[in-house]
Amino acid sequence: MHIGQLAKRAEVPIDTVRYYERHGILPEPDRDISGYRCYHPLDVRRVHFVRRAKALGFTLREIKELLALSAPRHGDVTAIKALASTKLADIEHRLAELTRVRDGLRTLVQACPGHGDMNHCPIVTALSEEYA
Repeated sequence: MHIGQLAKRAEVPIDTVRYYERHGILPEPDRDISGYRCYHPLDVRRVHFVRRAKALGFTLREIKELLALSAPRHGDVTAIKALASTKLADIEHRLAELTRVRDGLRTLVQACPGHGDMNHCPIVTALSEEYA
């Protein structure tokens, strides 16, 4: 199949297919006599894999590692689980940090009357403090 067919089946723009190819996410395809890229049906699965992994927060570097670890000849379920566990811990850490930020901002918004002297605005005061 040609690049347009791959893009359509994988539900991504053609530029995404080219990007993945340039960055080694997709193997370099064979070319037909006319020079057109010829992709394998497994490349559709690979692009779907990448899209799902990205949706779970994996970076392209991590996705390349997952792809390498999941290759039929070199499959390493233990390493895949370790990578996914590391990603999960990172996401949980970021969630905790975002929760802390949200709670702090919520407190400031609730404390601000929304009118009056700027010098009495708790939001401006908190943001202006030298050490918060």
